[in-house]
Amino acid sequence: MLRKLKLVNGYRLLLFLLLLAGGTAMAQPKDHEPYSRFGLGEPIDQSLSAFGFAGLSATYSDPLHVNIENPASLAGLTATTFEIGMYAKYSHLTDQSKQGNFWSGNLSHLVLAMPMHNRLNDLLQKRQRKFFWTMTFALLPSTQLSYDVYSEKDQPVLETAVSRFKGTGGTSNLLWGHGLRYKNLSVGLNLGYLFGQLENERIVSFPDLPVAYTDRFIDNFSIRAFQWNAGVQYRMDFDKAEKESENVYMGRSLVIGAYGNTATALSTRSVVYRLGEYTTSLGNILGTDTLFQDVNESGEGTLPAEYTLGLMYQKLGKFRLGAEYQFQGWSNYEIEAKPETLFDSRRVAVGVEYIPDISSYNNYLKRIRYRAGFYHRTDARFDDLVRYGLTLGAGLPLVLPRQQTSFINVAIELGQYNSETLIKENFIKFALGFTLNDNSWFFKRRYN
Repeated sequence: MLRKLKLVNGYRLLLFLLLLAGGTAMAQPKDHEPYSRFGLGEPIDQSLSAFGFAGLSATYSDPLHVNIENPASLAGLTATTFEIGMYAKYSHLTDQSKQGNFWSGNLSHLVLAMPMHNRLNDLLQKRQRKFFWTMTFALLPSTQLSYDVYSEKDQPVLETAVSRFKGTGGTSNLLWGHGLRYKNLSVGLNLGYLFGQLENERIVSFPDLPVAYTDRFIDNFSIRAFQWNAGVQYRMDFDKAEKESENVYMGRSLVIGAYGNTATALSTRSVVYRLGEYTTSLGNILGTDTLFQDVNESGEGTLPAEYTLGLMYQKLGKFRLGAEYQFQGWSNYEIEAKPETLFDSRRVAVGVEYIPDISSYNNYLKRIRYRAGFYHRTDARFDDLVRYGLTLGAGLPLVLPRQQTSFINVAIELGQYNSETLIKENFIKFALGFTLNDNSWFFKRRYN
């Protein structure tokens, strides 16, 4: 009894430390992303445990992992699941004349999903359930704005002019999702609240002059939007003789999945300053003139429609092989606080997951979920900017109290932002996630 109590306390301590680490990561982002200057910033991957096989999300559904992007997949969960993830990224940036190396990192997701029934009750009552319902709450960093770029230009009269572009902030999504399943058909709906603060600053200075007039342009705005996306998954079974175990089909099947949303409205509150500063060559400010200010100006905008389609051939507990296509209509993006032109984005991805022997007793390596994938995406911010990458990952199973399997998910991505005329970025991204499962929620205890 004492040993069991220690295990439970250790489990709660681990959960507390993960929450603390996640909160710290969210509060102190350190990304350096030059392309985050455009749009709402650099998108943060929210594929969770599927990150290791190229982020396949349209068809991915697992009894012990959460797929937050397609809410239809939630109905496949058999245990209450808490997931938290974080990432670190090493980038090598090059342009025509300069290069630099940068480390960055942040929280990637914080999710709690719970089936609104307990499968142990069904087993004890010898009940075959037809409908399955799972609900989830999530806090997801959505985009990250973090750049600090210098540009120098020689002037015939005023010596060298230096332009510095700085940006901080980002957006997050507070999400409430539902997934329903009847036999082989699953549907789902996510309702989200997008919020955040984006801070942009441009400074034009003349460092070669003893005293010069420096222009400072500050554009800050907050964003608010209610979002939604709906999804569907259908599973076609090939092994009719294979029975379901605890309402989980273990035979070979083909899963067809899709999710998406229409364009949605957003609102903004802006703070705009145009300042003139008298500065010395050492950076000391001698005086400041406020040339223009506009505080608490309201605005509107439109977030784009998007959809994702996918196919996956699988035998649950053994292998998965899938592919998907995603379209995002960023050419219809509008925002009054920061007008700019973006382009439609398209993404294709393929991925595979393999488990040598999920029930192996004496060989841990055979129980690991090995993952690999590849993707190619056209970027919305420039018409000639593309991103592609190779992903590798593994799901490391852990048996925690109550004998419910949990996981440590690790992944690595080797990728590149490629353009003929813009900054080129080669990067290595490391992802670490914890999936903690508990089958005691909603369990009806009986006493004789």
